[in-house]
Amino acid sequence: MSSFGKCIGVVGLFVFLIARPLGWGQPAAPGSAKDRARIVLSEILPALDGTHLKATLVEVHYGPGEASPPHSHPCAVIGYVVEGTIRTQVKGEALMTYRAGESFYEPPNGVHLVSANASSTEPARLIAYLICDHDAPLSVDVPESAERQGVGK
Repeated sequence: MSSFGKCIGVVGLFVFLIARPLGWGQPAAPGSAKDRARIVLSEILPALDGTHLKATLVEVHYGPGEASPPHSHPCAVIGYVVEGTIRTQVKGEALMTYRAGESFYEPPNGVHLVSANASSTEPARLIAYLICDHDAPLSVDVPESAERQGVGK
């Protein structure tokens, strides 16, 4: 038998003895490792200086009916609602409602006109993941003039 033939034989034996019993090449059964992870959000980030990158994870709690005053985040934000329902609006965009299990993206320096618990009876909680390439506060107050423009539009 040629060297090539022996190589094919070894590969075939590997597939028969090892790969098949391990389930390689077979469709994933429900609840398998392939079902454990899914992409829930994918966004292209703004150009960042890769020498100063910093990621910060913040847990935000809103009691029933609570809201944050208008503010801005100097860095890109990915939000994930863990509990309850959140209402949010960035200046120039529509008012959005996100429920537990949903996520959203906010570009850097967007003015957050609305950030609130949508329920007056149940708490809400979200995780905010901020990606930044410079030292900056996580949140900045917005001047009154920006507050008066476009809420709920």
